[in-house]
Amino acid sequence: MPFKTRVTEMLGIEHPIVQGGMQGVGYAELASAVSNAGGLGTLTALTQPSPEALREEIERCRSMTDKPFAVNITVLPTILPPDYKAYAQAVIDGGVKIVETAGTQQVREIWEMVKPHGVTVLHKCTAVRHALSAEKHGCDIISIDGFECAGHPGEDDIPGLILIPSAADKVKIPMLASGGIGDGRGLVAALALGAEGINMGTRFCATKEAPIHDNVKAKYVENDERGTNLIFRKFKNTARVGKNEVSDEVVTISERPDATFDDIRHLVAGAVGRELLQSGDLTKGIFWAGMVQGLIHDVPTCKELIERIVGDAEAIVKERLGAMLA
Repeated sequence: MPFKTRVTEMLGIEHPIVQGGMQGVGYAELASAVSNAGGLGTLTALTQPSPEALREEIERCRSMTDKPFAVNITVLPTILPPDYKAYAQAVIDGGVKIVETAGTQQVREIWEMVKPHGVTVLHKCTAVRHALSAEKHGCDIISIDGFECAGHPGEDDIPGLILIPSAADKVKIPMLASGGIGDGRGLVAALALGAEGINMGTRFCATKEAPIHDNVKAKYVENDERGTNLIFRKFKNTARVGKNEVSDEVVTISERPDATFDDIRHLVAGAVGRELLQSGDLTKGIFWAGMVQGLIHDVPTCKELIERIVGDAEAIVKERLGAMLA
């Protein structure tokens, strides 16, 4: 095992590589494949239609791997919020010992529920101040997300090269680096910047086991580092998505001075996004994607990807960097 960190020790995994929770993607097929390959796979709670369905998915994942895996619970403002505590109870009942959280301060209620049951809490943040707050309130591991990431990068626009070491200077608990990481170079860079592992989302979408249509995976390979759009900026809820004709239209509409969210709601609804992932029809909606698309050139298995990342990272440290020491 070339890389042993506090993250690998705390999570009981072989390699310091975590698959982040992703709506519509974090099913047992992907999570178990990542865990079996020595990383940490993650189920996405709210991908399941009910807490009972999550219980069943946890059992399905457990039937596919005997390695640790996590469940993501993301708490976001919504008109009709799901029963987050019921989903958390499903995690407890299922005996899962690692939870990844993201979103509003309401996640602390989830932490209070799960931690007495020996659950390790991994929380995703997009700012140093948020990471320090999470640490103060009992989080075990921070995942710090740079501006390059897919999903919601926050409103500060700080890229990983600055955000990761800035957080490492102040946060005492272990930290994962997230956003723009997809190969061994990214792992080495993250460790050099002060993180103790990496969290990848988009890169794991472009794997054989990711339960999404091959057309979407092909789009990740086709797009380069410019292949994303930032949407919802006007509404202070910035999101980075893959560049396609639908997200281009969302940007165009949003730039109108009188534009409201209702003008784009039909284009960004979760239902049409899920349809896109399953049908492969890229004209149906938006799909999450980070700038790391510029580093995605194939669709390997999770095992092949993780072994490549770790092998390349080890070679970089021992050979390339080692040769530079006078």
